This record gives sequence, structure tokens and C-alpha cells, in this order.
Amino acid sequence: MITTYFTGASGMRAQQWRLDAAANNLANVDVNGYKKDISIHKAFPELLLRRMNDDGVYRHPFGSADEAPIIGKLGMGVEYNELYTDFQNGAFKETASDFDLALDGKGFFTVRTPQGERYTRNGAFMLGKEGFLETKDGYPVLGENGPIRVKANNFQVDKQGNVWVNAQYAEPEQLVDRERNTWDDTVLLDTLKIVGFDYDRDLKKQGNSLWKSTPVSGDAQMLPVGERPRVVQGFLEASNVDPVLEMVNLIEVNRAYEANQKVIQSGDQMLGILINQTAKVG
Repeated sequence: MITTYFTGASGMRAQQWRLDAAANNLANVDVNGYKKDISIHKAFPELLLRRMNDDGVYRHPFGSADEAPIIGKLGMGVEYNELYTDFQNGAFKETASDFDLALDGKGFFTVRTPQGERYTRNGAFMLGKEGFLETKDGYPVLGENGPIRVKANNFQVDKQGNVWVNAQYAEPEQLVDRERNTWDDTVLLDTLKIVGFDYDRDLKKQGNSLWKSTPVSGDAQMLPVGERPRVVQGFLEASNVDPVLEMVNLIEVNRAYEANQKVIQSGDQMLGILINQTAKVG
């Protein structure tokens, strides 16, 4: 009977983790580049029950001469395994702003924060006070040669992440390649620092649409041209949260939580009956 309490309690705790994940997903459904979390659990090893006072010598069909016959299996509940992040792409939405960028494929923009380099899928950038391309929180967006300084309506980003500017407005020390032109008077300023990870599912969220690397995810690696995600200017990547699906998950969590509550209540009632009946017999 006591095992019933722990099994039911572990089930309730598991549903609480699922509830937290679904609620957080719904809270961030309108955040650009947000990736939904999925709470994953695993079952405790089941116990195989056998008769203790019965040698099982050919008296039971599933017994044997040298082992006590099997009664059955007893579930021991579940435990929390991990909070998995689903990095599937979200839908693209057009903004027509030169400062808005989206990544079509696996990869991350790199930004500089006081805690070091961090990584984001939220490409809603802006022009900072000093002319640098920044996030909404004021973190500079990094190119392969450092922070990127641009001017409004004076830069273009191609599909490979190359940032092109009008030569007559660019500062000479900023120009990477004066000869590599795709437009008449446009030169390459820098290339966005787009990185990937060996195990991106082990990245750690840091808030404000940022991720940081962990020992398990490995260090950020510059993605070569052929393996880079496509950069789309004038678009933003929406979150990959399906609000309808998350609402269904919340209903499912609520029903499962109630079911585990009833398991505990039933176990408590059965234990109460057992104790009372034993007391009457005694």
C-alpha cells in the first residue's frame, strides 16, 4: 500500500514538470525565435514479484523447480529525465525591415554580452546609438571580424550572411574586400558569425532569447559556407510553439494529474480499511 503513495506522487510530480514546460511555451508563443521545451520522463525499473513461501515445484504453469513462481510486475512510478528543446524551425513572417534577419536551417547568430558570447535565433535587431547592429537588449551582433557597424538603409545581407554596404559611406578600416562587388558601388563589410554545435539539444537557455554553450553541447563552431543556414533579410522567425497543441497538452496534464491523485486516495482508503479490519479481528 505504501508503494502506491510513492508511485502516485511521482506521477503527480511528472505532470507538474509537463505543466511548467507547457505554460512556459504558451507564455513565449509570440517571442521571435523561441524554441519550445518538452519535458521528458522515464519509468523507474519495474519490480518482478515472486512467491516467497512457495518453491513452485511443478504446481504452477509459469513456475519452475528451482525458482519461486512469478506473480507479476509492479510499477515503481516515473522520474524526471530532461527538459528537451525542440529546434525545429518556426514560420517566417515578413517585416520589410533591413534590420530583421531570419535563419532558415540549423545555426545561431552570435552576440556579445557582459558574460561572454551568447547565441540566439531571434533576429529582431536594431541600430544602436554608436551605429552598431544590436539586439533589443543592446548586445552587439558579431561578425567574423567583430561587431558590425552599419547605417540605416545602407546595408544588405545576402543568403550567406555577408554584409554589404555602400562604399562611399563605409569607413575604410571596416572594408574587408574592396574588389568583391555584387552591386556597382557596394563592398563587403563583414560576414555574420553564424555558429553551430555538436549537440545543440544540450544548450542552456539564458533568457531574452539567448543560449549559452555547456560542456555537453561543446563549444561553438563556425559553420562553413556550404553548411550554413540561409540568411533571409526582412523576415523574422516566429516561435515554433503550436498554441492549440499546448492547450491540448495542458488538458492532458490536468487529467493525468487527477488520475494520480485518485491512485493515492484509493491506496489511502484501502490501507484504512485494512487497518480497521485487522483491528476488529484482533
